[in-house]
Amino acid sequence: MITKKAIVIGASSGIGKELAKVLADNNYEVGLVARRVKLLEDLSHQIDSKTYIKKIDICKYSEAKLSLEQLIEEMGNVDLIVVNSGVRHSNPNLDFAKEKDTIDVNVAGFVNMAEVAINYFLKRGFGHLVGISSIAALVGSAKSPAYNASKAFVSNYLWGLKQKVINSKIYITDIRPGLINTPLVNNIKSRFWIETPQDAARDIFKAIKRKKQIAYITERWSILAWLLKILPENFCNYIYAKVK
Repeated sequence: MITKKAIVIGASSGIGKELAKVLADNNYEVGLVARRVKLLEDLSHQIDSKTYIKKIDICKYSEAKLSLEQLIEEMGNVDLIVVNSGVRHSNPNLDFAKEKDTIDVNVAGFVNMAEVAINYFLKRGFGHLVGISSIAALVGSAKSPAYNASKAFVSNYLWGLKQKVINSKIYITDIRPGLINTPLVNNIKSRFWIETPQDAARDIFKAIKRKKQIAYITERWSILAWLLKILPENFCNYIYAKVK
């Protein structure tokens, strides 16, 4: 069996950690990327396949770009890059420091890592970029306005990249999870359709194998996504307030 190679950016916890395990279980060598190296080392001991560890703070843009390029070179011929790093602040009082941190990580940091991936795949001629967005991309939020806006940016940025690589052998998947039981949702009271990181990772891997352009995790969130797109804004705000 041919071994494939993947990089998971944001592999120290939550979805990224569990996805790295699923990839390893499916014959991938895995590059583990995050700021917290100790957690990556602990994760590598839980994985049977070959792993590579790289400390990257995606907010240190020049350094992060160079480090990801170095990791790709160290691994050789990476097939899949998952950009999972993200933060979510509850910020009803509009503290600019929290909004800026969200933008620095979820927007600028994401773009920096995605550009490295796409430029590498364009040079190689094929590959698969996966970005972790959110169902939150489809609507605003009074409690975390920058977070929802940042996820809308991620989805639209991935859409633009899909146009860039059309008719090539480069695939791009926009993953839009609903509520996943990670620290990101600790301040959300609703447990509506909440899913474990383990189950979410398995669903994400299925979407990767199918090379889906957009995947809601779980698929039942696509029902809410459809409603949010067709219903009037005021009604969407009411639904979202009940869910979130």
